[in-house]
Amino acid sequence: MEPVEQGISALISGIEADARAEEQRLLTEARTQADEKQQYARQKIESILKEARDKAAVQTESIHRKAVSDVELEIKRRRLQMRDALLHQILDQAEQRFAGRIDEPDYATTLTNWIVEAAIGLEADAAQVNASPRERALIDAAMLERAGEQVRARAGRPMSLTLSNDPPLKGQGVVLTTMDGRMAFNNQIRTRMLRKQRQIQKQVYDRLFAGDREE
Repeated sequence: MEPVEQGISALISGIEADARAEEQRLLTEARTQADEKQQYARQKIESILKEARDKAAVQTESIHRKAVSDVELEIKRRRLQMRDALLHQILDQAEQRFAGRIDEPDYATTLTNWIVEAAIGLEADAAQVNASPRERALIDAAMLERAGEQVRARAGRPMSLTLSNDPPLKGQGVVLTTMDGRMAFNNQIRTRMLRKQRQIQKQVYDRLFAGDREE
């Protein structure tokens, strides 16, 4: 082979070798990049899955806490409803028992005491007394005079009491009104119990719910 041909052949061989080397380098680099991208993708997928699991765990715990809280609130609401219903039942029964006492011999004394309490609370020189129909039948001039004397003894001032001309009250107890009708003192059973509702509630809860206190 001629020297020139040998030179060209060597040059071509060199170029081919360089090309194969470059091809190999590029393939190796491509494989490396592919491996790196695959590893990054796996890490990214694992990170996304971990974040999703963490969020799911947080949401699950939140849902659990809300469910427990809702149940506790419902139990508390029903307990309070039961207590209120029981308290109203007790108050109704107490009112019925008081109504049954009207026919007892000593009820006139109780009625007089209520008139005196209302008269002292009204703080007037004169007042009209009203009550339910059955109680009005017990109120006479003698009872009103005795009540007036007790007011004088306890409050240190005179008190003139007369039976009201207004229609009888529906509820048990008495209502005293000043002669000009501007002020009144309600001393009926229901109003008396409302004034002492907190004490009644405490007594009922202490006796019936002593082991079930709310924090």
